Amino acid sequence: VQLQASGGGLVQAGGSLRLSCAASGSISSIIGMAWYRQAPGKQRDLVAYITRGGSTNYANSVKGRFTISRDNIKNMVYLQMNSLKPEDTAVYYCNLESSTQIYWGQGTQVTVSS
Repeated sequence: VQLQASGGGLVQAGGSLRLSCAASGSISSIIGMAWYRQAPGKQRDLVAYITRGGSTNYANSVKGRFTISRDNIKNMVYLQMNSLKPEDTAVYYCNLESSTQIYWGQGTQVTVSS
């Protein structure tokens, strides 16, 4: 299984970005998909999570600004990020939880300038 993330970049504070992550390969039953982020010198933290059924969960710091969605047919997950802040700067990783294993993508850099 491979996860390919894309959509990162440099944006000014207040701007928007949309991250995408495509899952490919032989995937057993998917439980959920998620986005995590890791800033320099900090631990990797959950940003948003979505179950196969569409239930979502967000970190308090992004509630109301970020929206996670998924396409079950294409095995893709998206993260729409609005009203970006400099503290959102990090490497963003997509994550897939199956019934047997957890998979990670390679990460995409998001930099928000003030």
